[in-house]
Amino acid sequence: MVTHKNPVVVVMVALPLHGHINQLLHLSHRISAHNVPVHFVCPTVQAHQAKLRLQGWNPNTISTIFFHDLPIPSFASPPPNTSHKFPSHLQPLCEAATHLRRPVTSLLRKLSPTTHRLVVIHDSLMGSVVQDFVNLPNAESYTFHSVSAFSIALYTSEVVGEQTRNLVDPVDVSKDELSFEGCFTSEFRKFITDQHEFVKLSSGRIYNTCRVLEQPILELLETEARKNNKLIWALGPFNPVNIQSRSKFSGKDGGPVEQCLNWLDKQASNSVIFVSFGTTTSFTKQQITQIAIGLENSEQKFLWVVRDADRGDFEKDNIIRIELPEGFEDRVKDWGLVVREWAPQLDILAHPSIGGFMSHCGWNSCIESMSMGVPIAAWPMHSDQPNNTVLVTKILKVGIVVKDWCPREQVVAAVVVETSVRRLMCSKEGEEIRKRAVAMGHYIRMAVGDNGITQMEMESFIAHISR
Repeated sequence: MVTHKNPVVVVMVALPLHGHINQLLHLSHRISAHNVPVHFVCPTVQAHQAKLRLQGWNPNTISTIFFHDLPIPSFASPPPNTSHKFPSHLQPLCEAATHLRRPVTSLLRKLSPTTHRLVVIHDSLMGSVVQDFVNLPNAESYTFHSVSAFSIALYTSEVVGEQTRNLVDPVDVSKDELSFEGCFTSEFRKFITDQHEFVKLSSGRIYNTCRVLEQPILELLETEARKNNKLIWALGPFNPVNIQSRSKFSGKDGGPVEQCLNWLDKQASNSVIFVSFGTTTSFTKQQITQIAIGLENSEQKFLWVVRDADRGDFEKDNIIRIELPEGFEDRVKDWGLVVREWAPQLDILAHPSIGGFMSHCGWNSCIESMSMGVPIAAWPMHSDQPNNTVLVTKILKVGIVVKDWCPREQVVAAVVVETSVRRLMCSKEGEEIRKRAVAMGHYIRMAVGDNGITQMEMESFIAHISR
């Protein structure tokens, strides 16, 4: 028999892909800082991997976060496919994760009697897993969207989509960049549709963004949400924004992670471009060669993460060592560093030597880069990344486009890579973009700080779920 009830308990349910788990781990940290118990649900292997990669805080020291690493059925885990940038090799993992419905329902039933209000925050692509919360009298749910508000607004309704498109000069942006054309496989598009069917059950939506970045877009979404008595919360950026010293939990002393940070310590301020394309995309050998030649010819300092995409089962034995042009690493050793393992992105972006970020423009990377005041050279691969590229380069104007979305199947030539690096790192245009990015980072950090607009919105959210 329960003698003491919490005012509120939060259950966090993540899609088991790194970019999704990472955001909800950081949100869990922010919510738990308000003395709210958070129960974090994720498949065992993926949760373990995400905690190893976590930066900015140690999950083992947060007594109000309880991890539930649940098993899922075995699934096929094919290697990444370099012929198509969308990570279809991860769909079996996503499908297997939908079998968490029964254990999640069991957890909700167990927690319900312990609290006055049980709040479920779930990834929009895990809607079917949490649907049984409706059978608990004290439970309510909030849908978390792992993408920008801009990306969601384009597809919320025809009216909101058209209003959102009007924010962009049609001369600057092609129709394809504001659509999902070519962004998903048909199989994953169906998966999204099936999971989004359950969004209507939630009381509102949560975004990893802030009003400094997307206020006009959030206002459009709020107007639409009010028609259905829903709420919108902009609680980002979730990631730590004041990295005073490198994370103690991102790697072993003396290992590759520590070595790359030590290398950055020796470089001048704003002199290095960070080149990394996330955890879901693999390049062809031909494209890798062109990137290498472009970076070498640019004669600009760089830190390049060269690794294969994550596999669904994180089987290390199957990770392919990417081959670079013969002699490349020796030739660039005085101004370039190649990192072949997962790299601590937050620590790197926060480092004063970083002056630019060549990125796939996944939302994690975008919001982390902008919160650190680092301009972006955008090279979108799939999913929401073309939309994010438009937001970053055409609306916020804190980046440049490396590769247009329309000729997405073409190999990007070395000269394009070289030109893009030089344009961002050592041109007058690049310097102006960097100034805007630095200012943007300052405004974002103020928003998250004491009495900032994001901090106040977080306090409002905590008050709402604790009512």
